[in-house]
Amino acid sequence: MTWCRETRTHGRHASSIVTSPKLKLAPAYWSRAAILPGIVAIAPMLPGTLAFGMAFGALCAEKRFSLAEVEVMMALVYGGLSQFVAVQSWPDHLTASSIATLALLTLTVNIRFALMSASLRPWFGTLPRWQAYPAMLLVTDGGWLAAVRYREHGGADAWFYTGGALVLYVAWLVSAVPGYVLAEQLADPKKYGVDLAMPAFYAAMLVPAWKGARLAIPWVVAGVVALVVYWLLAGWWFIIVGALSGAVCAGFIEPPAAKPEHTHG
Repeated sequence: MTWCRETRTHGRHASSIVTSPKLKLAPAYWSRAAILPGIVAIAPMLPGTLAFGMAFGALCAEKRFSLAEVEVMMALVYGGLSQFVAVQSWPDHLTASSIATLALLTLTVNIRFALMSASLRPWFGTLPRWQAYPAMLLVTDGGWLAAVRYREHGGADAWFYTGGALVLYVAWLVSAVPGYVLAEQLADPKKYGVDLAMPAFYAAMLVPAWKGARLAIPWVVAGVVALVVYWLLAGWWFIIVGALSGAVCAGFIEPPAAKPEHTHG
């Protein structure tokens, strides 16, 4: 939002510079009026979440996990892509080294949630800790993007984020069941396009996050490096190296300065 301050000099309107100060945001509060708008905001993400969860359920059935084990992981881990990585890398016999490897992979994939939660602190930090911290357990890529856009427009109702996040959580929890039960039919994911669920979901997340070509350079760097490492090294090193390279590149890029606008009275 831009604010224009008009000044008068010798009885005439003088041109003034439009500045863009940060919008003063209200502290967080709870109101049921924001629950439905929050759900509507994340509704476009539900089909991708359901397809994502079904694909994971089918993968777990293929790996001989029980349905109870799958649902416990869905409920407690709630890590999306990191769950895929962990299950696909799951060894036949757990050892100290294999557990350490799984921990490193999931940490690398999920570290973004720590950054997302930190970005919500100026908003949720005004709430009591017993209210703010449990809400951070529901942070997801799509829910976070919707919440950030709502906050940038001056929103402060915590139920906007939490209501949508709870719906995504329930959808994720339930979606693995049909995938697990129909694992044989989903043995060939290309037949139903399920293999596209993961890349399509994350590609769609880039659209609202777009803030110009310059700030997208780390995305390109991370993607190219990950592809190169994928072809050169076995295992999941492409995730770790790609993420680190993108993060380092982003650290060297400064956001563009806001350009002042001139208006004439």
